[in-house]
Amino acid sequence: MSPTVHPGPDFAAVRAEFGLPADGTGFPAAVLAEAERAAVVGPEGPRVDATDVPLVTIDPPGSRDLDQAVGITRTSRGFTVHYAIADLGAVVAPGGPLDSEVRRRGQTLYLPDGVVPLHPPVLSEDAASLLPDGPRAAVLWRIELDADGAVRSGDVRRALVRSAARLDYAGVQAAVDAGRPHPAIAALAELGPLRRARAVARGAIELELPEQEVVPNGAGWTVRVRRRTPVEDWNAEISLLTGQVAARMMLDAGIGLLRTLPAPDPGAVTALRATALELGLHWPEGDSPARVLAALPRPAGATEAADPRVLAVRRAATTMLRGAAYEAFGPGRPPPEDPGHGGIGAPYTHVTAPLRRLVDRFGSEVCLALAAGREVPGWLAEALPALPGLMSASDTLAARVDRACTDRTEAAVLAGRVGEEFEVVALRREPGEVFLADPPVLARCAGALRPGAVVRARLVEADPATGRVRFALPD
Repeated sequence: MSPTVHPGPDFAAVRAEFGLPADGTGFPAAVLAEAERAAVVGPEGPRVDATDVPLVTIDPPGSRDLDQAVGITRTSRGFTVHYAIADLGAVVAPGGPLDSEVRRRGQTLYLPDGVVPLHPPVLSEDAASLLPDGPRAAVLWRIELDADGAVRSGDVRRALVRSAARLDYAGVQAAVDAGRPHPAIAALAELGPLRRARAVARGAIELELPEQEVVPNGAGWTVRVRRRTPVEDWNAEISLLTGQVAARMMLDAGIGLLRTLPAPDPGAVTALRATALELGLHWPEGDSPARVLAALPRPAGATEAADPRVLAVRRAATTMLRGAAYEAFGPGRPPPEDPGHGGIGAPYTHVTAPLRRLVDRFGSEVCLALAAGREVPGWLAEALPALPGLMSASDTLAARVDRACTDRTEAAVLAGRVGEEFEVVALRREPGEVFLADPPVLARCAGALRPGAVVRARLVEADPATGRVRFALPD
């Protein structure tokens, strides 16, 4: 009898299911023509010459859609952060075919076998990207902080910048560990932890759950846990810092667009504390969820197993981060009563990834007008109310596409092992959910589960066509 052949994940089926381009980028001819013209003509208008400001980009290896370039210097009063952002507002004409198409798309979609980009690659991977091949047009933030990492001032202008190098997280981490960081970011290892400490003090909640990613393994595809380096966390704090400064600018002026999330419900906090104490974890009376979660250990390396109790508590903490939204406000439309973001602990807006996310271009344009003392242009004010709906739909699609690709890969990896028993970590009682560490799989499980317990469970279904993976406790 021939052995059963189990198919690998079918990402073409995922594209078809969600109506994504089967090949290439799927841009209409008029959109490509406009992008080509914009790439040739380039950004117009006056700019500050900031080519002498030391900047570098930090992205995954091989990335060409480079949204940000960062430079951090220590000063006598604290720190100066320069954060250059790709200037899409200077090359996308409002109301044109390109603008209409990117509004329809909302954001870049990442699939394991390729991307569905927000903008044509002639812009996102070339003309508008902050590549280190010469002067580039950018939206340049300058943020002054004190010695404790608190914001003293923030400003933004259109500028001409020059990135000194295209770096990746692992390389930057190795350089920092060796005591030889790039001069442009020599102060990142000092400022990053300061900003993270301030975030925890504000109540910012970082779940730090295992982050699955689908990667090639030579014979096909597999799923693994992606380990974040400290440098990646520190770099994220600089992006969050910029978004907070931009949000404060918008709120002070009474016009803009925020990314909001309700603060954790007291009942959810009480339930999470009860779960943590039941599992034997330390939660002092009066401590915030942010402080408790930040103090929990996490694996130091790719081969180190996570404490199952910690996994269960981090999974339970997701109940505190519900209700994310986009909120537009302006003349005749007041800011939301609660303008904060519960996961960040402060008001926040998206302005740092315009190559990959629609809303950032509009946020940057609002801030540029406000910083220059100009009235927000009419076309921009008129566009703001429609953006929350566009971004919410886009976020939903991106999450579903990402989950479908991961689910199908998990199922394909396990398809030949239905009937086997595995050691898994119980995460939730209802619905029953477990985490298998190797390969890293999150799945439903039938039976009476006790969160945080390590149990044996039998694999009863692994269907690569649907992505369904199910376990059951032995009878």
